[in-house]
Amino acid sequence: MQVGRFTEIVFPSYDVRFIAVNDAVDSAKGDNDFTVIRNVFNDFYAKDTSKKVRAVMKAKGTSGKHLGGPPYGYRADPQDKNHWILDEDAAPIVKRIFDLTIAGVGPSRIARILEADKVLTVKALYAQQKGKPLPERPCHWIEQSVVNILERMEYTGCTCNFKTYSKSYKLKKRIPNALEDMFILPDTQEAIVPKEQWDRVQELRKHKRRMTKAERQGLFSGLVVCADCGSKLHFATCKNFEGRQDHYVCAKYKSGRGTCSAHYIREDVLRDVVLERIRAVTEYIRADVEGFQEEWLMCRREEQEKSIREDKRRLEKAKKRLADIDKLITRIY
Repeated sequence: MQVGRFTEIVFPSYDVRFIAVNDAVDSAKGDNDFTVIRNVFNDFYAKDTSKKVRAVMKAKGTSGKHLGGPPYGYRADPQDKNHWILDEDAAPIVKRIFDLTIAGVGPSRIARILEADKVLTVKALYAQQKGKPLPERPCHWIEQSVVNILERMEYTGCTCNFKTYSKSYKLKKRIPNALEDMFILPDTQEAIVPKEQWDRVQELRKHKRRMTKAERQGLFSGLVVCADCGSKLHFATCKNFEGRQDHYVCAKYKSGRGTCSAHYIREDVLRDVVLERIRAVTEYIRADVEGFQEEWLMCRREEQEKSIREDKRRLEKAKKRLADIDKLITRIY
């Protein structure tokens, strides 16, 4: 399609003479009717090659082998390139980044801490290990580098393939894959962080907290939402505020210029409400332990039944797909 567009529309409009020596095509000698057919076959060849490459990558990925190179913190095993071993220089840095995140430090601040401690960046470490010249600022960490490390599931010791996909061989854009469509094989290399710690970091990443100019964070930052518009309530404070003046306000209020009204609540009031609720639930559990256990088991049972229904739906969908594939194979034969 692209070749036809250039040869039939773009080139003639700019008086460009198109010559393909191997295919004996010269636009100055008139149209070559066989060129259109050749373009179709060339496109078919590219499509067929793409299918074969995808099939090879699918087979390799589902066999448990890594489809990419080792990330920061690992290096390839000299005895087996498909196996990753710990990088003694980088693995402690990865562990430190996860520990700082658990402690409530954000990626931007982590980058500043690493830079202050003269820790080599990912690019600088690789250059040093390969004997190449270091970049101009070898210890200048950026926020995105820290975020990329925090999102790598491989640090739990697993193989994670097919994290992205492309809709067509003609489109180069990579699209993130759903978790259920990835291939995850646990315990393929030594873990740098436990799976529980990685899950906790991902949960914290969903509720991002930013340090205010007063250098303190709200206890409920990232957890409180507006009852009307559903947007998060921002933590508002300053250095002149005492603790009782800290408050939360709707993100869409914007000093009266937004789309929502000023939903406002002081942090000490919110803390008292939450604490009162925790005490009420605790008292309820102590007063009727058996009733609470029965209610909890009932909730768990409902979740399990919902999960079973979802699994059955996916199983039926897979069976239908297998039946369709069998029909296609029979039709091909």
